[in-house]
Amino acid sequence: MNRLKQQWSDLRSTFWFLPFLIVLSSIVYAVVLIQTDYAGGNRWLVQWPRIFGVGAEGARDMLSTLAGSMMSVMGITFSMTLLALALVASQYTSRILRNFMRSRVTQVTLGTFAGIFVYCLIVLHTIRTGDAPFVPSLAVFFAFVLAFGGIAVLIFFIHHIASSIQASSIIASVAQETNASIDELFPEKREPGPDKSEGEENGRLLPPLDERTWYAVPAQLSGYIQSVDHDAILRLAESRRTIVRMEHGIGAFVVQDAALAALALTYPPDQETIVALNGAYSIGRHRTAEQDPAFGIRQIVDMALKALSPGVNDTSTAVMCVDYLTAILARLACRQFPPAHRYEGGTLRVIAIVPTFEGLLAEAFDQIRGSAAGNLAIMACMLGAIDTIASLTVSPSQLRALDKQVQWIAELADRSIESTHDREQIERRLLQVREALVSESALRAGEEKT
Repeated sequence: MNRLKQQWSDLRSTFWFLPFLIVLSSIVYAVVLIQTDYAGGNRWLVQWPRIFGVGAEGARDMLSTLAGSMMSVMGITFSMTLLALALVASQYTSRILRNFMRSRVTQVTLGTFAGIFVYCLIVLHTIRTGDAPFVPSLAVFFAFVLAFGGIAVLIFFIHHIASSIQASSIIASVAQETNASIDELFPEKREPGPDKSEGEENGRLLPPLDERTWYAVPAQLSGYIQSVDHDAILRLAESRRTIVRMEHGIGAFVVQDAALAALALTYPPDQETIVALNGAYSIGRHRTAEQDPAFGIRQIVDMALKALSPGVNDTSTAVMCVDYLTAILARLACRQFPPAHRYEGGTLRVIAIVPTFEGLLAEAFDQIRGSAAGNLAIMACMLGAIDTIASLTVSPSQLRALDKQVQWIAELADRSIESTHDREQIERRLLQVREALVSESALRAGEEKT
């Protein structure tokens, strides 16, 4: 099931799948309308001869014109799409091209023009003159209606392209996809206090894992781990009465025949076990955000780094990236992350590699902070982000991670800001954020005692 979902996601990301379905639908509509005309179902059309009355030559001319126009417009649409892709890849990052290819508006636009073209060709082929003339009046009129629909689609597509290549739209789209992934992966709200996973580990005694014989399960493909069926891995561990230790987490790159996971067994795993374990992983040529919120964060970070590069020097876009990263991390701060050790009853079965708030926080801020030397606006924005996230977090460990980020920003400011005025500004902001962190830490400590 996991692999089917991934294949469906890959199909949605292509330029041909949805247009192909639209073209197939246009063929069905053309055949149905032509058959209706041929069966005499269009007799009521004679009541409106000015609308539906058209001769064979006139119908041919109109359909030929429409078919040629649709091909020309489709070529323009392809050119605009490729130009937008090239612009986005050069100005922002090539990692977000997949988001543009997944755009339903672009796919529907291409499919609409291709479908009208195919529809006109089919109807045009059925028009006959001579002793037994035949003009499918209903089908010809419907082609006229489709032409007006194509004009509306073209206007909307131009508006869509103009708005979608703006930095705010791109960043918001990636953030929305990442937030959807977070809601699906971490649906459980977090209660104040220590992590549940930490409490579970403290309450259970792990078996002596070093004394076990670990047999590596090789990967059958090279690529990025796009998703993992954790339930299937747990069922496999239960049926084999073993422990599965994941060697790579979601988003990591694996090499064919290298260790994908390891099993604690008394004998090497058989081929059936190897195939079953590989079947729980979905491996592809690129990362996706469905089960990998770190990839969504990575895309926004890449856009911020590109904006902060000397060749671009677009601080406003970088600030916007930090703002949306703040929204993502604030969403993560109040979610319960899954435990790394998973049990069946009281028996350890899976040692998983799972995302953590601390890791995602470092993914979001470390590289941006490294490129923000001397940039007061970015440092102030990051401090504001930490202040906002701290007000929403319910975990002392998360507060400690945020405090480390504040310390590193302070060190960066000390060695990169030369202006006295700017240094005073950042010191005041640092003091405010530190006071907020101390206040939040005291509040969480009080909640733990009660």
